Amino acid sequence: MSTNDAIIIVSGLPRSGTSMMMNMLHAGGLAVVSDGVRTADDDNPKGYFEFERVKKLKEDKGWLPEARGKVVKAISELLKHLPTDGAYTYKIIFMRRNIDEILASQTKMLKRRGTHDPSVADEEIRRMFLVHLERINDFLRLHPCFDVLYVNYNLMLKEPAERIVQINAFLGGHLDVAAMTAAIDQSLYRNRA
Repeated sequence: MSTNDAIIIVSGLPRSGTSMMMNMLHAGGLAVVSDGVRTADDDNPKGYFEFERVKKLKEDKGWLPEARGKVVKAISELLKHLPTDGAYTYKIIFMRRNIDEILASQTKMLKRRGTHDPSVADEEIRRMFLVHLERINDFLRLHPCFDVLYVNYNLMLKEPAERIVQINAFLGGHLDVAAMTAAIDQSLYRNRA
């Protein structure tokens, strides 16, 4: 699958390291599809790299042709709305992170925004997330238009060199790996299991 024709998507659960990966790929030389509507804040000091139209992917696919050869961020829940009829191919960098760290980070962010619902137990959210991941992984395996590289956030921070080599190879071998490495900010790893 050619990276020039494919739409590169950074995906995963919320708070799984997708913004960090977007920052790394941007530093590495990839063009990013982003609109800057959601600006940097205490939860993501380096920015979110989001494109608002992605959130309406079920209804709005008009932006997809312009995304070929570029990288866009989409939470894993949205992947099922991508066309799978062969009109597009996708290279997915799917971020994985310790589920307890995801829950801690999500809770912290929701509390900061005043939208945390304490009536929903972490155990219930954990169960829903794990079921969702199983379903989305099955969906990606079923469709040949998806080429997926799973990247562990925790290992990326612990041993970045090996992961960056894998990502560079997955995306064609033309990225600036030194710049990608420099884009990793260990101080932002704040919710550890």
